Amino acid sequence: MRRRALGIVAALALATASLSARADGAAAPGPHEVARVNAVGAIGMTVADVQRSASFYADVLGFETVADFEVTGEQRGRLYGVPDTRRRIVQMRLGDERIELVQFLTSPGRPIPPDSRSHDRWFQHVAIIVSDMDRAYAQLRAAGVAHVSPAPQRLPDWNPAAGGIRAFYFKDPDGHVLEVLWFPPGKGAAKWRRSDALFLGIDHTAIVVGDTARSLACYRDALGLVVAGTSENWGPEQERLNDVPGARLRITTLRAAEGPGIEFLEYVTPRDGRPVPPDARANDLAHWQTGLLTSDAVELARALSGGACAVARPAAVVDMRGFLARDPDGHIMQVLGR
Repeated sequence: MRRRALGIVAALALATASLSARADGAAAPGPHEVARVNAVGAIGMTVADVQRSASFYADVLGFETVADFEVTGEQRGRLYGVPDTRRRIVQMRLGDERIELVQFLTSPGRPIPPDSRSHDRWFQHVAIIVSDMDRAYAQLRAAGVAHVSPAPQRLPDWNPAAGGIRAFYFKDPDGHVLEVLWFPPGKGAAKWRRSDALFLGIDHTAIVVGDTARSLACYRDALGLVVAGTSENWGPEQERLNDVPGARLRITTLRAAEGPGIEFLEYVTPRDGRPVPPDARANDLAHWQTGLLTSDAVELARALSGGACAVARPAAVVDMRGFLARDPDGHIMQVLGR
């Protein structure tokens, strides 16, 4: 059974990684060019009880399990900075997008800090698109989710980039913040116009950044993602959505050729968001990682050396197929070669 699950995982990874067209219309890198990111893959998070989390994402949000397997090995432990570890990973799909729920079976880490805030720089979430916000909110309330927002918020029409969008923040069983979004006509991708399901897929993963220009040097200039949109959001609706009084956000969305976007949330105010703790580890429940796919992981790892994005552990590139990278604010990316 485990061999079969691993086979499914390999097939999914190969199928996704084969997408090599650039989002800006350029051809795939030639033999003398740096291999850039071709697609954003699965968004991963560390969980305390993977069975409990998988049931929540399936029963409440409509995800389906596509693989369930365990990983051990000294190399993997070194890669994640948690030696002698055994991990159980459940991969789940909603529409075209995927998440990975990772439980460290032998080396559990720390819970999410109880005073964690939406503008602390370890913050990350996924934005799940819904076809009907009122029905989605009723289902979430029936499931007893913990609110971050008091209720769904409609962003004001004075903001042309976001006006009419409805959004709601809540938490999963471990305290990871999630967002549900509804797009009005004329906003969002065409695929979010479907009405055959309530929860449709993941539009983007959002990360809090300290400086947009510095993060662009990593994600746009070093990794090759393309800026797809910008906005500046403030006002009582935004404050209620994020549960951050006085929130004023500079928002920048980047995309690869395929997969969900990556959205920067820079809090212009307030500026007291805390940095990622220096002792943070992959088995802590605050850990997220964003999957990135490239045509040549080894070449990209070399290109990132000493730049705006750093290879997290250069000595732990696993079989030259992939590595972990860290952005300027400490968010983790799992880079995989096709």
